[in-house]
Formats: sequence, C-alpha cells, structure tokens
Amino acid sequence: MSTSTVSQAGNITTFPPLVDCHVHFREPGLEAKADMVSESEAAFFGGIGAVCDMPNTNPPTQTVATFADKVERSKRCSDKCLLYFFFGATKDEHLKELEQLWCDPQHAALKSHCSGLKLYLDNSTGDLKSSKSVTESAFELCGRLRIPLVAHCEQSDINNKASEETPYTDVSTHSVRRPAESEVSSIAEAVEMGLKYNTPLHIAHLSTEGGLNIVRETRRQHPNFHLTCEVAPHHLFLTTEDYTCCGARVKVNPPVRPKKHHEALWAGVLDGTVDCIGTDHAPHLLSEKDNKENPPSGMPAIEVVVPLLLSVVAGRWPHPTAPCPAALKDAAKKLTLNRIAELMHTNPVKIFGLRVDGLKSRQFDLSREWEVVEQELHSKCKWSPYNGWKLLGKAV
Repeated sequence: MSTSTVSQAGNITTFPPLVDCHVHFREPGLEAKADMVSESEAAFFGGIGAVCDMPNTNPPTQTVATFADKVERSKRCSDKCLLYFFFGATKDEHLKELEQLWCDPQHAALKSHCSGLKLYLDNSTGDLKSSKSVTESAFELCGRLRIPLVAHCEQSDINNKASEETPYTDVSTHSVRRPAESEVSSIAEAVEMGLKYNTPLHIAHLSTEGGLNIVRETRRQHPNFHLTCEVAPHHLFLTTEDYTCCGARVKVNPPVRPKKHHEALWAGVLDGTVDCIGTDHAPHLLSEKDNKENPPSGMPAIEVVVPLLLSVVAGRWPHPTAPCPAALKDAAKKLTLNRIAELMHTNPVKIFGLRVDGLKSRQFDLSREWEVVEQELHSKCKWSPYNGWKLLGKAV
C-alpha cells in the first residue's frame, strides 16, 4: 500500500505503514531513559512502522562512524520498527562527514538509512546549537546535494533576553522564557536562508500561529520552494493551562503554548498547511522530570499519537478537562482517516525519501475504547502526560 488510502472492514481500519518522523530513542549513551529496543516496542504497540531518530545522543550522530554504529544497533529491533537516522552538525567537519556519507559510493548502504540533516538553531536537549557560519554552510550543502534539512527553530537572542527578564521560578515560566516570537523569528530566518540556497527545508515541531503563517505565505509566494513542516501531538492536545495539572511532564522545547496557537495549528492540520505529525517522542526518567529546579524538556508519545488522532476522527475530543478547539467544530473541515495517512505515511515518506514498501500495513480497531495507564505503556520511562486520558482506537 503506497498511497495515503486506507481500507475499512467493520470496525477494523487498515493503514499503510505509519511513520513517526521525529523521535529520540536515546541510544547510544542515554539508555537509562530509553533504548532502541524498548522504544521500537512502544512504536509497534502504537501502530508505527518506521521512525526517524534524532542525532542528540551520546556521542552525537555527527560522523560516518557514529552513524554506522546507530545503524548496526538498530538491527536488534528491525522486527518491530524500521529506524532511519538524522545526521547532526555543529562544526564544518561534521558537514564534511555528511557529504562523504551522501556522496561516497562505499557508503551507499549507510546512506539509505539517512533521513537528512538536523540543525538546532538554539540549544535543546544535548546542546547541539549550530553557529551562524555552520548553519549557512549546512543550508548550502543541503541545497546543493538535495539533502532534507530539518530545523529546530528557536532564536537564541530572543530566548536569552526573555530568560533574563523572567527568572525560572516554576515550570509554567518555561513558556515565557522561550516565547512564541523566538520560533517565529527563527522560522523566518530559516526560510530566508532556505530560499537563498534552494534548500529542501522542513520545520520541526512547529508550535506557533505566526510560524504557521510564514509557512503558508512562503508557499504562496514561492510555490517551487520545497518547504514543509510538522506539528507534535503535545502542541495539538496540550496548552499552557496543562502546567497546572501536569507540571514538568509537559515541559518541552519549543514549549506548549497558549490556546490561540493550539487553535491555529489544528486549522493548519485541517487545511493542509501541516505536512506531518511527528511526536518528538523524548523519554526522560520521571525522577528527572520531578526535579523542581531544572527538569529536562521532552515527553514520550509514540504509543498514543495515532489513538489521539483517531479519537478526533470519531468526534471525541480526548482531553479530560480542556474544551474542544473551535477548528474541530467546523462541520465542513473534519479530520479524516485518509488525512492521518497523509500526515503519517505519504508525506513523511516523500519528504525524507523513506523506503517502507516492505513494511506491513497496520490495523486499528476503531471501536476499542481504552484508558492510558502509564505503567502499561511500553516506553522504558513508564510515564505519560496523557495518563488517564480515555482514547478510541487501538492497534491490533
């Protein structure tokens, strides 16, 4: 099944192989939080057939050797999930390594596991922020070789100023210290550089109304420019109001936003501006999350993302306390099963050049109602910001 078409037989819906284009499986170096085997198990039980893993491991995936090591490690879980990997770069030497991986015939087999280059335009977990000179060189290289460039878009000057003005007192200040303007400014800068070098540019975990509008307007003005974006489930289902109930469990970079951004993102999912749903699945130990002074950013989601979306398809807003977004109440624009397949199969396969034809299609029982019980999930960290949520639809 190579298109976004789904098939239905009674309560059972069959999807083409679903892809999570943004995960952190934490291996090597951070296996206390997660590893490829445990998170592939979680992916399997979530109905996900392939993932694209990020480079901020220990050591970071910034050389051909570290990339080859990840590919070798992934063979242990190929029966559960197919793993692709992003390359990372903070130095010109890393870009030379990527060019070698991409162009040297002896690395052709390795290259087939590479989904592109990931750049951090401000620090996040792993502190892999790219300098301005390396960033420009990366855009040039990816434009020249047609390598997908995925950008974590936050503007460090804006974040630094906001952090100085608002000291960290509790987790709710996190969204103030990394404001929406930071992402919007960074997306604008990335788009400008992408246009300069004709780089295939993909905006990771877009979280703001302004950022979405830049993507929409850039496509209108430059229809031949390859610009795509993804949204994470936490930016669709959670807002700053969830700090009250969930605390650091919902601390993430870029942070959850006030409701107006959440509303705009749903509109973007429904009108086609959003290309992919990628979870940014990022497990941490719960003991780390409970650290009130400096809890890390990130949360697991790979096992629940499809049921969250299937609940919306069924007309059930799954958040136990927050109201349903207005965008989902528009009878003329509904989330459909085929749209989920576009967001998690057709589009990521095309954007990142993934080969998933050999993967089995997955079936979901749309009549299955279930409650998220974090200890029953398969991710090694054994916690979830969606604990207690009642969802509809389960992989079978």
